[in-house]
Amino acid sequence: MGMELTELIQSLEIMALEGSTSQIVEQLDFDSRKVKPGSLFVAVRGTQADGHQFIDKAIELGATAVVAETLPEQRRQAVTYIQVADGATALGLMASRFFGMPSKELKLVGVTGTNGKTTTATLLHSLFTGLGYKAGLLSTVRNLIGQSPLEATHTTPDAVAVNALLREMVDAGCDYAFMEVSSHAAHQRRIAGLHFAGGIFTNITHDHLDYHKTFKAYIDAKKMFFDILPKTAFALVNADDKRGGIMVQNTRAKKYTYSLRSMASFKARILENSISGLHLEVDGKEVFSRLIGDFNAYNLLAAYGAAILLGQDEMETLTALSQLSAAEGRFDYVAGPRGKRTGIVDYAHTPDALEKVLNTIHQLRQGNSRIITVVGCGGDRDKAKRPKMAKVACDYSDLVVLTSDNPRSEAPEAIIADMQAGVPPYAARKVRVAIARREAIRTACRLAQDEDIILVAGKGHEKYQEANGVRRPFDDKAVLAEALAE
Repeated sequence: MGMELTELIQSLEIMALEGSTSQIVEQLDFDSRKVKPGSLFVAVRGTQADGHQFIDKAIELGATAVVAETLPEQRRQAVTYIQVADGATALGLMASRFFGMPSKELKLVGVTGTNGKTTTATLLHSLFTGLGYKAGLLSTVRNLIGQSPLEATHTTPDAVAVNALLREMVDAGCDYAFMEVSSHAAHQRRIAGLHFAGGIFTNITHDHLDYHKTFKAYIDAKKMFFDILPKTAFALVNADDKRGGIMVQNTRAKKYTYSLRSMASFKARILENSISGLHLEVDGKEVFSRLIGDFNAYNLLAAYGAAILLGQDEMETLTALSQLSAAEGRFDYVAGPRGKRTGIVDYAHTPDALEKVLNTIHQLRQGNSRIITVVGCGGDRDKAKRPKMAKVACDYSDLVVLTSDNPRSEAPEAIIADMQAGVPPYAARKVRVAIARREAIRTACRLAQDEDIILVAGKGHEKYQEANGVRRPFDDKAVLAEALAE
C-alpha cells in the first residue's frame, strides 16, 4: 500500500526532524514486535510499556523512520527521526492519512458512556441496515462490515486497526459506521485523526477507576471525545444524566438532547414496560419494541435521535426500530422447560448497571416470583466496586450466589472475600458462595422454584473465562440453559 513519508506527516506538529522524508513507508507500527523493513515506528507511552524503550529494536527489524516524543541520543544515519509532543496523537493522525482518511468517506458516529454503549451502537447498526443502508459496527461484542463479522478484541481497537477497519468498510460500500468509544480510547488518543459525523453520550457511573484513578479523570476522558468533534457534527446527550451538560461544555458540535423525564430535542414516554417489551411514545408517536426495561427506552431513544440527525424519516425510523432486538448478552432471555422459570444473562459488571438490571426485573416480575442473582467481580480491576456489587445484589435479590467472574491473576476466593465485605448483616442468610461459576449457576437453578427469575450477571456475551493468563471456553447463556433444563 505504501505512502511517502512527506505526505504521511503532513498533519503533525513537528518539533524536530532529522533525515530524509522522501522514502516510502510500507506500514505503521507502535508495537516493535510487528515492525518489518520499511516500517515507520511510533513510540507511544502506554499503560504497560513505553515505546521509547524499543526504538533500537524497531530499527534493527527494519524501521526506516521513527516518530517519538523524546529522540534517542544515539541516532543512525539511514533513519529519519521526527519529534512530536504526543506520540499517540501522532499515531492517530498518521493512521488516518495512511488509510486514505476513511472516516471522511462515510458517516461515523461514536457512542460513549458507562452503560448502553454496546446496545446503542448495535441498535444503530441494525436500524440503518433495516433502513436499507450498508453499515459498519465497531463494538466490544463484535465488529461488523455489513453483516460480515470480524473478531472484536477491545472496546475501541488501536488507531491503526480502527482506520484499517474503516477503510475495509468504505471499500465494501458502507455509508455509515457506528462505534463504541471507551474512556480508555479517548484518553489514549486512539480516536485522534478520526472525523466523526456525530457523538452520543448515554450516562456516566462508577467504572474503570482502576485505570482512571479518580471519577473526575474518568469524566474528563469521556469529555475528550466531545472536545474533538468538528462543528459539522452533532453531539446528542442524555439530558436525564446530570453530567450530560458537562460532556458538551467545550464541544464545537451542534448540541441536542434526549430525555424520558424533561423537555429535550427528542422526548419519549414509557406507556408500558412488561416482560414482552416496551410500549413507548416517541415524539408523540406510539411504538412497540421487543427490548425490555427503561434503560433500553433510553438506548432506543438515543438511536432514534441519531437517525433523525443523520437525515432519516421519522416514521420509517420508528418502524425499523420496532423490529430490532437487543445486543447479545444484554438482558438476554433463557426460558426454562415449560416456561416455569426464567433465566436472564446480562453484562452488568458495575454496581449501577447491576442495580438497573435488577430494578427492571423487579418491575417485570409477577406474583410471588423471587429473584436469584449469580454475580462475581473481575480480577486485576477496580477493587472498590466489589463490596458495592455484593450489596446491590443483596438489596435487590431474594437469594444471591457469589462466584468468580474472570479472576485473571487473582485468587477467586480473595475476590469473593472482598465482595462479602459488602453483604449487609441482615442479608447474610440469603447469600451462598460457589467459587466455580458453572456450579454457581447450577446452584441458582436448583434453588429456583416455579415463576422465579435467575439473573446471571457480569460476563454477558463473553464466550470465555480468564484465569491465570488462560482463557477457557465458558458461555453464561449456554450454561444457564443447560442448568435450567436439568
